[in-house]
Amino acid sequence: MSNSNQKSTTMSIVRKHDIKAQKKYGQNFLTDDGVLDEIVEAAGVCDRDHIVEIGPGLGALTKRLAEKASHVTAIEIDSQMIPVLDEVLEGFDNTRVICADVLKTDMKEIADTYPGEDVKIVANLPYYITTPIVTSLLESGIHYRSITVMVQTEVAERMQTGPGSKDYGALSLAVQYYSKPEIMIDVPPECFYPMPGVGSSVIKLDLYEEPPVKVSDPAFMFRIIKASFMQRRKTLQNALQNNPDTRISREKTSGALEKLGLDPLIRGEALTLEQFAALSDLLV
Repeated sequence: MSNSNQKSTTMSIVRKHDIKAQKKYGQNFLTDDGVLDEIVEAAGVCDRDHIVEIGPGLGALTKRLAEKASHVTAIEIDSQMIPVLDEVLEGFDNTRVICADVLKTDMKEIADTYPGEDVKIVANLPYYITTPIVTSLLESGIHYRSITVMVQTEVAERMQTGPGSKDYGALSLAVQYYSKPEIMIDVPPECFYPMPGVGSSVIKLDLYEEPPVKVSDPAFMFRIIKASFMQRRKTLQNALQNNPDTRISREKTSGALEKLGLDPLIRGEALTLEQFAALSDLLV
């Protein structure tokens, strides 16, 4: 990986604008030219796309996206970055920058801005808030074509793992209900300024037209899933009875599990997405 050009550009911008990376926003700026190009390729950016970028930072990725996409909307929470982005994106008439918190932004309004274009999310996400942002995007009801995000490697692995792994949990099941996840790139700490203390990975979520499992009440299924992993060392029947969001009796859960041919003392961490869907339909 060669990072000399972008790294020098980054340091020049940092000095010129007296930029201080904000820990409260989890800012680590990507400085590797090769990785930046690989992200654009992994996201499959083309001239029919409206790219919504979350956390553009100093605009290194934004500029590359703008060169390939029809339109780019960049959502940046840190107001100190706005003058930098305006400067970096000068000359591009297909970009707009919104200073806002993505979790408080009307994403449907943004997605509907350019009718007929495929909407794809691309983001270098702050690691402390990865799960809320990804979950919000998946549950929004907006049909993004794909979501390509840089996250902590451990979280990327959690998104695509299955039963039997210690990383398997509610996030795994939510991601796999809405999309097909695939880790595309592993990125070492030295590709960032300042360097994070963990490895990073780019994961692409290709969203399904229809979820891979049928369930009568998805919201109820996810309440069961969350309850089962909040006390993952307990049996499923105990976890669902003890959780205030479910309060399902041991007897009812045990009976449903027996109907599915499962051990009544099974833990939630052993169930597949298909089994959670079937269990949910019996308990609803």
